[in-house]
Amino acid sequence: MKPLNHISIVLLWQTLVLVGGALYAQQDTAVKGGDSSKQRDSIHNVVLVNQGAELDSLGRRLQADAVREAELKQEISRLNNTDHEKRESLLKELGLLRSATSGRSLLLKQKADSLRPTVKGFGVAPFGDTLLYVYAKLGSFSPQERAAAISERLRRIAEDYRYNADSFTVVHSELTTDVVYKTTTVTSIADNDAWWFNDKKDSLATAYKNKMALAVLQYRKENSWPTLLREILLALLVLAVLGGVMFVVSRLFRRTRLWIMQQQGTRLTGFKLKNYEIFDAKREVAFLVVLNKWVKWMVILVLIYIALPILFGIFPRTEDFAHTLFSYILNPVKRVLHAIWNYLPNFFTIVVLVIVFRYLVKGVCFLKTEIEKGILKIPGFYADWANPTYQIIRILLLAFMLVVIFPYLPGSDSPIFKGISVFLGVLFTFGSAGALGNVVAGLVLTYMRAFKTGDRVKIGDAVGDVVEKSILVTRIRTIKNEIISIPNATVMNSFTTNYSSDAPDRGLIIHTTLTIGYDTPWQKIQELMIAAADITTYIEKEPRPFVLQTSLDDYYISYQVNAYTREPNRQATIYSELHQHLLDVFNEAGVEIMSPHYTSLRDGSKSTIPRES
Repeated sequence: MKPLNHISIVLLWQTLVLVGGALYAQQDTAVKGGDSSKQRDSIHNVVLVNQGAELDSLGRRLQADAVREAELKQEISRLNNTDHEKRESLLKELGLLRSATSGRSLLLKQKADSLRPTVKGFGVAPFGDTLLYVYAKLGSFSPQERAAAISERLRRIAEDYRYNADSFTVVHSELTTDVVYKTTTVTSIADNDAWWFNDKKDSLATAYKNKMALAVLQYRKENSWPTLLREILLALLVLAVLGGVMFVVSRLFRRTRLWIMQQQGTRLTGFKLKNYEIFDAKREVAFLVVLNKWVKWMVILVLIYIALPILFGIFPRTEDFAHTLFSYILNPVKRVLHAIWNYLPNFFTIVVLVIVFRYLVKGVCFLKTEIEKGILKIPGFYADWANPTYQIIRILLLAFMLVVIFPYLPGSDSPIFKGISVFLGVLFTFGSAGALGNVVAGLVLTYMRAFKTGDRVKIGDAVGDVVEKSILVTRIRTIKNEIISIPNATVMNSFTTNYSSDAPDRGLIIHTTLTIGYDTPWQKIQELMIAAADITTYIEKEPRPFVLQTSLDDYYISYQVNAYTREPNRQATIYSELHQHLLDVFNEAGVEIMSPHYTSLRDGSKSTIPRES
């Protein structure tokens, strides 16, 4: 068995340094995507060959021009001095040929310069970094096969413990210029290779030779025993520093945790928002302890994330992992910053629109305030309409602002954003059909001015004082202190009686009816009923109370006393007191408030008037 040299041992060691998960992922990707990768490489080979066909054509024309130029020079040198006409003809042809050659050379350079940035060749990367690119086909070997063969030869050369950089030489042959290491041909440079770089075979081969010699030398130097030992020691130092920093961080956060627990009841007494205690001292300490723990682990993870790229960057074969790990953070940050920078014009547009609409709303609010105060009067527009009208206009302005701003919002043109918007719109429409009906009814009631807060009203069978008019419901308080909530849509569909609307100016007429027999003069009944009304509290002296005889029945007459009051919310008290005074006045006058039906049935010996009144 062949013994392992130091390069093989180095390779084995650095392979162990690689992350197992990354290796597994690479292997899995290679297995799953092998067929597609081969197919892509095959297509890439065809593209390179097709793109290089025009270069080959131009290059061969230049070669033919060079051959013809040499032939013309020989013919001119063989002419006699007397053959001026032939000489002139050959010189003219030579000039035209040189002019055409110059044009084709320029065209070849422009074509090569335009293809190189757009058509990527197959890279030769035996040690990780790409040394050169292969664009052209050579014989039956495709560009991919040539690149793979060159990489393999350079890896074998790097394994040679007797390596000498001076053993790389450039050998000229009839059709190619070869880069040779000792007796091994590393690569052959043909004319079509040189045309891709607008160069000569010899100079291109020399450049390749220098790159290869330097790359192998650098690789051997990086993987030598002293270098490997230094890298291992440096890695151990990084791990030691990381462990020390993590130990210090853990001790620091442990002390912070103890300090937080010691502050309970002294500096940490809880957190209150006005009168509401969000955290008491115990909960505040528990919250800060958990927060301290999370911050500690976040710091430790950041330290590990910073240390890993440094650790991977020590070894050349794992250096790419460092760039990959850093790119996981830097690339998203760059994308976010780039997106923010690109969004700035839209952001400033939104800010300007918000400012404009804000001042429009403030202008409408100013008009509302002026109308409410009575400073600004609009014919046919009542002061109590000002606030609801302002709310409607404000909602319309805000809705219009959202419509204008919507195209400038980030992600507004994405299908997901549009789908969610449509879904929420449909959900709102179907889920709030009844609520919207109450909202519309509330607005209509506002402009109908059927009642206002504080009015005594009767809505359906409910009687009470209006205590709240919201956009959805109307709430009234009955004389028994019962709060009845009536949806505005129900209010719209019911008869509403307002006892308070005209009471301050014209007064509310309260009335009650007595039935008295025909044996008592009606003049006396009216006098007694008006006297009872005059002494009742909250009954107005002017206009004067009056009595109506509402019916003449078989056994009695119906007398209705009517009196004015400007306290409609005290109806229960006024009616109760009026009834009391009616009883007292009629009893004092000796007039019985008794149905004739009862009078005809009793024995007639006993009056219904109390002995003491």
